[in-house]
Amino acid sequence: MTEMAPRPTLEAVAARAGVSRATVSRVVNGAQGVRESLAARVRQAVEELGYVPNQAARSLVTRRHDAVAVVIAEPETRVFADPFFALQLRGISKELTAHDCQLVLLLTEGQGDHARVARYLAGNHVDGALVFSLHLDDPLPGLIRNAGVPTVFGGRPGWGEGGEGALYVDSDNRGGARTAVEHLVSLGRRRIAHITGALDQTSAVDRLEGFKDVLPDTDPALIEPGDFTPAGGERAMRALLDRCPDLDAVFAANDLSASGALRVLRERGLRVPEDVAVAGFDDMLPVAEQTDPPLTTVRQDIEHMGLLMARLLLRRLDRNGPEPDTEDGAPRSIVTPTTLVRRASA
Repeated sequence: MTEMAPRPTLEAVAARAGVSRATVSRVVNGAQGVRESLAARVRQAVEELGYVPNQAARSLVTRRHDAVAVVIAEPETRVFADPFFALQLRGISKELTAHDCQLVLLLTEGQGDHARVARYLAGNHVDGALVFSLHLDDPLPGLIRNAGVPTVFGGRPGWGEGGEGALYVDSDNRGGARTAVEHLVSLGRRRIAHITGALDQTSAVDRLEGFKDVLPDTDPALIEPGDFTPAGGERAMRALLDRCPDLDAVFAANDLSASGALRVLRERGLRVPEDVAVAGFDDMLPVAEQTDPPLTTVRQDIEHMGLLMARLLLRRLDRNGPEPDTEDGAPRSIVTPTTLVRRASA
């Protein structure tokens, strides 16, 4: 067997750089008060020797773990099937990687997992948490608050007590929905249906409110609950057609629901957009550009929203990461704009 070379030590770096062990420790841990000429010698010695700091020892000095938990309040079957989560995680990962932070992914399948996640966060393993896809009755916000972990949420808080001062990143769900429905109205459509998202999530509630802003007197029969999935879109579309066969447009709460609705319309022999116009929400390119026909939808920059979540958390942790301008330097919640992307379906 080939013997492994011993790992370079702090003492070896100090000897190579011609400085004290304490000076090396300060440079490696990002402390102030070391002359630039000495710090440069230490950095060169670190590079030449391939020295890697001991993370446990470093955490004792800096009181930082260089790790952030990403908590998704959904089962793994949903997370790995929905491209929304991949896009958001990509944005988060880019920002954390740029600041030498590790991403720790935590998923919740049920009540038992909530307690497990809370114990992990309370165990001082990470510097902060990014939490998204929460449901209105979710106990996670309270558990996280009790754990005392700095947190940024994805989506407008809607859980009541404890949510008032929460930092979050969201898109203009209500305004985007209004834009989509106004577009359908401009096409001359008069019997416009809505397939909602999961109404225990604030994004779905806000999109429903945006629909009602444009059509406040709509027939309740034209609104059918969905769950943000293709199967949910199929079920809702069948129910709408059975109940309201004269509908001439559908606004689905996300692209996956719209893709399911399109399949049912095709099964029923209805042409899109000639017979029924369809619009979605998200503009996830793996979905919106590959439906038949390509989907008119509301674009929210999901990857950028993930990046902004990480950026807000890093700012809160005072890592000197970039941050949108604020009057007093404190981080603020962010609501990103949405735009309508017109394709062939409406």
